[in-house]
Amino acid sequence: MSNILTEDLSSVLNGLTAEERNKLFGRTVFITGFAGSLGFMLMRFFAEHGEKLGVKRVYALDNYIFGKPDWVQPLESNPLFTICEGDVITQDFSFAENADLIFHMASLASPTYYRLHPIETMDADVVGLRRLLDFYQDKNTFNLLFYSTSEVYGDPAPAQVPPPESYWGNVNTSGPRACYDESKRYAETLCYNFHNQRNFPVTVLRPFNSFGPGLRTNDKRAPADFAMNVLNNEPIVLYSDGKATRTFCYASDTTLVSLKCALHAKYDIFNIGNDEEEMTITQLAEIYRSVGGELFGYVGDIVFKEHSDKHYNTDNPQRRCPDLSKIKSVLGYKPSVNTRTGVERYLRYLKG
Repeated sequence: MSNILTEDLSSVLNGLTAEERNKLFGRTVFITGFAGSLGFMLMRFFAEHGEKLGVKRVYALDNYIFGKPDWVQPLESNPLFTICEGDVITQDFSFAENADLIFHMASLASPTYYRLHPIETMDADVVGLRRLLDFYQDKNTFNLLFYSTSEVYGDPAPAQVPPPESYWGNVNTSGPRACYDESKRYAETLCYNFHNQRNFPVTVLRPFNSFGPGLRTNDKRAPADFAMNVLNNEPIVLYSDGKATRTFCYASDTTLVSLKCALHAKYDIFNIGNDEEEMTITQLAEIYRSVGGELFGYVGDIVFKEHSDKHYNTDNPQRRCPDLSKIKSVLGYKPSVNTRTGVERYLRYLKG
């Protein structure tokens, strides 16, 4: 395992309080969509630290829609894990019947890919979630963590940025991104009603632009595209005017706060991400160029091109920055890795 990943996993462990570590003792975990970018570090965390934390078992399910990652194979022989290839919309969950801590992250999060697979995206978010809620509603479930998205806010007016969890959003219901945005919004309503009508324990996360180890270089989102450009010694390509702004949260921070929210084990909705460095996409590209130069002698240009997909920028939010006031006050969380450090660690990890 790379030094970068070992260090990142240690930082996740060290970020958990003693009370949170104790809450993991005796848990049986079920992770859907584990082979995606957010699942990678969570799975590796349990592989590295699960046994010493007293985790009983980790069940994991994925349909490998983009192929089975190489990193899965070593985990298949790890006695802590039961790994199943299957689809959350059809799979019999009986193999994970005794799971009491569920991470439902099965979905397609990259705009390029969910536009190619809109119905599958909606099914995972809505049908998959409903099947999980129905299956576990009468069992001794500690908590279900549903991975929603910051895209539920759509394209907020400037006065609504950064949006608090109470903001209702500004979303196009019939555009090329609606399959993702609206299915997540519907899924949040499912969580709300299963909690209120059936007392089901569920917590909702709204992640803002996570990146780092686990994010494939063919993911088609900016942090992955720019990493691929640098590693291939190509120009860094922007398929927009580069003026839209985002904040970027490094994967170890995303994993830590995901665990904190899961162990909170109460109905709640939390923004997660980095609230300290809102920047344009062009500024992000400049960070990649600068860090690439320092690490590898990279000297590529930043260029602007029109994407072959005519809907690439349709309904693309112009600003995306979280209000983290709630999670800071309730769970005592704040991001610890700044964007430049995250880019450096991501590129070093990929190069290694």
